[in-house]
Amino acid sequence: MFELPSPIARRSFLKRSGVSLGSMALGSLLAREGRAGDTTVPKWDGVIHPIHHAPKAKRIIWLYMAGGMTHLETFDHKPKLAELNGQPMPESITKGQQIAQLQGAKLTCFAPQHPFKQWGESGQSISEIWPMLASKCADDMCIVRSLHTDAINHDPAHTFMNTGTMNAGRPAMGSWLLYGLGAESENLPGFVVMVSTGKFGQKQPIAARQWHSGFLPGQFQGVEFRGTGDPVLYANSPKGVTPQRQRDIVDAVQSLNGLANQRLDDPEIATRISQYELAFRMQSSVPDLMDVRNEPEHIFELYGTRGGDGSFASNCLLARRLAERGTRFIQLYHRDWDHHGAVKEHSAGTAKEVDQGVAALITDLKQRDMLKDTIIVFGSEFGRTPMAQGSGRDHHLAGFTMWFAGGGFKPGFSYGATDEFGYKAVENRVSVHDVHATLLHQLGIDHNRFTYKFQGLDAKLTGVEGARVVNEILT
Repeated sequence: MFELPSPIARRSFLKRSGVSLGSMALGSLLAREGRAGDTTVPKWDGVIHPIHHAPKAKRIIWLYMAGGMTHLETFDHKPKLAELNGQPMPESITKGQQIAQLQGAKLTCFAPQHPFKQWGESGQSISEIWPMLASKCADDMCIVRSLHTDAINHDPAHTFMNTGTMNAGRPAMGSWLLYGLGAESENLPGFVVMVSTGKFGQKQPIAARQWHSGFLPGQFQGVEFRGTGDPVLYANSPKGVTPQRQRDIVDAVQSLNGLANQRLDDPEIATRISQYELAFRMQSSVPDLMDVRNEPEHIFELYGTRGGDGSFASNCLLARRLAERGTRFIQLYHRDWDHHGAVKEHSAGTAKEVDQGVAALITDLKQRDMLKDTIIVFGSEFGRTPMAQGSGRDHHLAGFTMWFAGGGFKPGFSYGATDEFGYKAVENRVSVHDVHATLLHQLGIDHNRFTYKFQGLDAKLTGVEGARVVNEILT
């Protein structure tokens, strides 16, 4: 039976709360000490844990093209599919395969709608709808054309890409990283999400559980920043409340939480303590983050935005500023890639919304010598069919493309392939779990040893299906 805390005399309260606050301050200092080394990191329990090997990267910026980016108009050139345009798709390719809305329909080959060319010294094959990215960054990109996934509809595919399972309620990858490595910044969240919305294609919703901490303690949950207006609601103090008065209130609440935690040892009370402190510090750090007026003019020209407009490019600029300030995992969703119709016009339009921002982010990080320890991930929850759905393409799980840059990934390199129709990954196949295992590896974590006890089992991000680190794409 739950027992309510006994009443505390004022003198006893002040004495014990002082000890509690001192302990929290000491824990914070010890955590910072742990972050200073290359081979030790703090976890939420306050213990310093060794990481598994020397990391190649410190952070991830995941550029998430929500809706299912077509690989056939972007990064996977298929001349044979173009030759067979309008002809029936061979039954040997599709028989017994999982298909979404085209199930039972006549399946017709649909040619790639945009020309490809070779870019950079590496000769990367990239569609012409990426003029800035391809011309400036082809030699930085590691393109993997042999991805496959287990989910064919948007929400479970998002969940699988983010958490390693289609079952809701599991921790997002950003939460796993924050749990394992801790946060580099004390003044900003270690896991930040931003969402932009374009003008083309259907707009599938992005549920907040895509950045939830699941069964991990709540302090590792991602924080969504809004692209326009106040980035975080209620971050500003009410009128008439000074920072000192706010500090007094937070100290009093933290003291009570500390006393409760001594009695109950509840991880969610520890979460509450850490989040109160973070929220207080964010009242000064977030306005500074969002105030881009001190950026030089050439940066505004590079990104094509002055910030604060909610665009993908504006979010890319904020991602760079977050990375500079120590945010561990930054995820930018762009909701505009669900092209069931008019794939030619819509893929070109959506690529234009994204092209300059991506190229600017990579260029900016390189200029600051940050790309070497920052991993850029670019991709969708799945691809699109080589069969026509009117003038568009249906969902597709058997083969699609992602690319990576920085953080120890081979630059100017292509890996894996789909068949000549672009239907199925056939050469050097890479699963979603393989992607997670490889990213963890680059941050110093062995995915097989990175577990959390949940419901009596050692749960992990990469599941039990035998994920591998794709060493072939690493330097």
